Amino acid sequence: MATCLAVILPDTAAAQNAASAAAKPKPATSKPKPPPPPPAAKPAPPAPSPVPFLPTTGPQPDLAFGEYQRGHYLTAFGLATKRVDDQSDPKSMTLLGELYANGLGVPQNDKKAAEWYKLAASRGDREAMFALAMFSLAGRAGPRDREASAKWLAAAAKLGQPLAAYDLALLYMEGQLFPQDFSRAAELLRTAAQAGNADAQYALGTLYKTGRGVPQDNREAVRLFGLASVGDVTEAKVEYAIALYNGDGIARNQEAAVILFHQAALKNNPVAQNRLAHILASGQGAPADPVAAVKWHLISKAAGETDLALDDFVSKLDPDKREAGEKAAKVWLDALKKPPS
Repeated sequence: MATCLAVILPDTAAAQNAASAAAKPKPATSKPKPPPPPPAAKPAPPAPSPVPFLPTTGPQPDLAFGEYQRGHYLTAFGLATKRVDDQSDPKSMTLLGELYANGLGVPQNDKKAAEWYKLAASRGDREAMFALAMFSLAGRAGPRDREASAKWLAAAAKLGQPLAAYDLALLYMEGQLFPQDFSRAAELLRTAAQAGNADAQYALGTLYKTGRGVPQDNREAVRLFGLASVGDVTEAKVEYAIALYNGDGIARNQEAAVILFHQAALKNNPVAQNRLAHILASGQGAPADPVAAVKWHLISKAAGETDLALDDFVSKLDPDKREAGEKAAKVWLDALKKPPS
């Protein structure tokens, strides 16, 4: 903050006396007054930081990854290469592997990608370990090797990589590469679920619902289904909607349940389609709509969801409403049969 200097003006009488004294001649013997000292030099402003707005101490931001996120892949490649040369930075090695693996800014090259991933993994980078697990599973840069994939998954999961923890949990639930162990699977799923992985939240919810590997706890299962449904896991939306509709493990809210059933039905989930058909046929939780009820029943039935009660409902409808529902279902089913363009 600049200092404001006040200028003090002398009063009029003092100023006149000073002027008169200055006008009188001085004796010849008087010595001349020395000149006033020069004004003090102002301090020079501080030199700017080499990189404006960035700290000069502590951990430095990963500029290479920032450029990667912006889609500036060549710039990211150059910055990552320099950081590897200067600091042997493992995260930059992983980024180089990612660029080669996906052909971003450089020609796609699985062999070079694997080399960079291995260098980073040897220095403890969990993302590189997970990438190597996926390479081994897919047979990239070498033959397909599930055992090597499991080894890298275990190493990455040990360091808290959520996707690795989720995939490793599936292997423990599968019981082929490892002895089947639902308790260990639950531990791994919890690691991934707490990191926000929606698929892990849903899978852990199913374990709590059935009591496999954890004590049976329906409220905890419903809580996890709710989290996973926010993450757009269709099966979780169905489970959460069922709980909301029945008030099982959570306060009853049929209107919210209908919204979730409809979202899952649009994702072609036959259970949601069947439940939605029941709701629209009965008018419980949503206004009754016989035509839509027929539509969703026929669509879910085509996917293997049989329901004798709905069959009976459809058979007793007015022919016009039944025909309208059949037509709506046919449009949907025909669209599903079309190959993607």
